[in-house]
This record gives sequence, C-alpha cells and structure tokens, in this order.
Amino acid sequence: MEYKNCSDTELVVACKDQIRQAQQELFARFVYMMKGICLRYAHDEAEAEDILQDAFIRIFGKLDQFNETGALGAWIRRITVNTALESYRKRKSVKQQLVKALDLKDLHPSTNDGIIEQLNAEELVKKIQQLPPGYRAVFNLYAVEGYTHPEIGELLGISEGTSKSQYSRARLMLRTMIDEELSQEQIRLSYAK
Repeated sequence: MEYKNCSDTELVVACKDQIRQAQQELFARFVYMMKGICLRYAHDEAEAEDILQDAFIRIFGKLDQFNETGALGAWIRRITVNTALESYRKRKSVKQQLVKALDLKDLHPSTNDGIIEQLNAEELVKKIQQLPPGYRAVFNLYAVEGYTHPEIGELLGISEGTSKSQYSRARLMLRTMIDEELSQEQIRLSYAK
C-alpha cells in the first residue's frame, strides 16, 4: 500500500501495526517541522539531530496514546517541544554542576569567575577532556555524577585522600586552562584595537 496519500489516522494505524513504509512516511511528513523546533532549542545542529531522534523514538513509542480527535501534527509538535525542553534543562543542569565545581575562590581568589558562566557546556567538557585520566575520572564522578570521595575511592581503588587531592588538582588545572584562555582573549582584543 502507498502511504503518501493516506490520512494521518490511517498512517497512525499502519505505524501501530509496525509497517515500515508507514513509519517512513510519518517521518517524511513531519521531519522538517520537528527539526525546525529542535534547532530553536538546540545549541547546534548536532544537538538538534539528537533531540529529533529522541523525539521520534518517543513518538513511535507513544503512538497508542495518540487521541485521534486531535491533529497528529499538533500532538507530534507537543512531544517534540517537550523533548527539546528536557534536553535544554539537562544541558543547563550539567553546565550548572560544572560551574559550581569550578568555583575556586578559595584556591584562586583573583580569578574572574564570570568567565566560567560565559563558557558553554561544550567548551567546559573539552577542557575536562584535557585533564589527565585520573583527575578527569575523579572530577566527573564527584562534580558531575555526585559521588562522594569515599565512594570514588572504592570505585577507582584509591584512598579517599587521593580522591580529594585529585579533585582539587583537577579543579586547579581547569581554572588555569580557563585563566590562560581569558588572558589570550584579552591580548587578542588589545591587538584588535
């Protein structure tokens, strides 16, 4: 059967019956509208693609909940917006955790903390990836995943003191990377004048 000319209701019934051609038509019918929504909430196109994929997974998983009295496009739009908002909140939460973890006033009071808020989550993650493996593991487990130092010690086979030390050194290394980037940016700006 050709699904391009069928109604939304007929298409949903065929999708519920796991007919691949119907699923492909549902995708083709709504992908551009959905991608536009995703792009408005995403940081970049790659993130928009991830949100789009998550939204389609939810849509196909919830087709049995579709109330055929409403418009299919509106139902799909609502799921897509909710998926995009959830991704946005998750990204914002991760960034807040990272910013909190990098609050080093006690170790380096002269540093301009505003620069951390100006970095996006992707830039922070790139800096974390530059840490030595042990520091990176401890930093991620403590600052991002919320483990305690005794739990980290047990997970990694190190002492609690080693975990605390590596976390402190990781924070200091990250702050140094950020400070160096800020200094280089200020130098570039002064030459641009």
